[in-house]
Amino acid sequence: MYSSDGRRTPGRKLLFAILIAMALAIPLFSVWLLVYDRQSQSDEARSSITEGWGGRQAMSGPVLVIPFRQATTETVGTGDAPATRTRDVWRELTLEPETVGIASLVKPERRQRSIYEAVVYSATAGGSARFAFPPDIDRFGVGLAQMDLSRAELRFGLTDPRGLGANPRVTIDGRPTRLQPGGGSSPGKGFFAFVDAASLAGRPMMVGFDYDFRGNSALALAPHAGDTHWRVTSSWPNPSFGGDFLPAGRTVSDKGFASDYRIGNLALGRSLISTSDKGGGNITAQPTLRPGGHAAVEVDRAASQVASIDLIQPVDLYSRVNRATKYGFLFIGFTFLALLMFDIIGGVRVSAVEYLLMGAAIVLFFVLLLAFAEVIGFAAAYVLASIAIAGLNSAYSAAVLGSWKRGSMIGGLLIGLYAVLYILLGLEAFSLLIGSVLLFAALAGVMYATRRIDWSGQAAEAAG
Repeated sequence: MYSSDGRRTPGRKLLFAILIAMALAIPLFSVWLLVYDRQSQSDEARSSITEGWGGRQAMSGPVLVIPFRQATTETVGTGDAPATRTRDVWRELTLEPETVGIASLVKPERRQRSIYEAVVYSATAGGSARFAFPPDIDRFGVGLAQMDLSRAELRFGLTDPRGLGANPRVTIDGRPTRLQPGGGSSPGKGFFAFVDAASLAGRPMMVGFDYDFRGNSALALAPHAGDTHWRVTSSWPNPSFGGDFLPAGRTVSDKGFASDYRIGNLALGRSLISTSDKGGGNITAQPTLRPGGHAAVEVDRAASQVASIDLIQPVDLYSRVNRATKYGFLFIGFTFLALLMFDIIGGVRVSAVEYLLMGAAIVLFFVLLLAFAEVIGFAAAYVLASIAIAGLNSAYSAAVLGSWKRGSMIGGLLIGLYAVLYILLGLEAFSLLIGSVLLFAALAGVMYATRRIDWSGQAAEAAG
């Protein structure tokens, strides 16, 4: 693909530009891996900052667990004359409250170590619950005579008990009760109290509670009641409501947020009474919050549904740098296209090394963006890196193209691309639409400018 005078044809110049752009995919991919590695280090640093303070907390309860005796029949022996025998086994009946009202106040705090930052909080959970046996309790195959009400346990769940405050307070019918650590006779995390629930046989039991706890990033509630009312207030201005239930009402401003949840057991899809083998823990499932507000259950069979609130940081610089890096080929492509136009139309020969060096400078933009963003923030880092790389490529292209005017055109092109990219990074819904329209306009302009170019060089040879 050389012309008769030994020079490369326009088609061969285009091929060289494409091959060099493809070679730059390797360092561009390395930048993407660098962003991923720095994000992993940031996550580890945040975990280190919050270590010992408390994890992503999820509350559950209160629920009342009552042991009861049940007769079981089993077959023993083999052969022609198997025998049956009846024996009593202890099982657990879990009674969820008819109503629960909880008020939580969340006080967030930013913690920093070097260039890394984490959000922790101190929170309160105060409220009351009303327990009562339903009139049709016999339908569940358990009678009051079978229950040992004096050995009942009142259980509260908390994902990370390390964050629990020093003096949780629980009252039963107005009388304070002594609390114990753990999940009682079943596995689980939190605290519980031994309760003599004999009064439940004749009237409802009222439970009051008030406790403090610490956590980081997210707060959630696993509702266990016929009617759960959870009100959360905080000075954090950027909440994200997720999980299985959304608040019935909420207000969010730059001064904080307030949210109201109303959740019934019909929405939960379960009865207020359930039974299990003793120590099975199928009702007191302990939700564990994962990043994003999703809950995993630490005990078997019972899937806990949660209402969760994430205290998000609105500017995630790593995700924005990651998105910017994905547009790297767009920058390389437009810059190489401008050089190619000067080479083909302007008659200024551009070598492969010059393509490569200018492409390397464009890749370096994303490294500078990441490095400065960790120190001075994304917006300031973006401006600084854009000016540095646009200035460097403008000066170099002015020398290569033999004209400051042509060099300033390359610099103007890069500044325009950086401005468009910054806008696209701030858009979620319309970034694809705007980007595709701009690409269409650029392609149409190039097709118009090169409509008379002899890419193969055959016309020039025939004329000669």
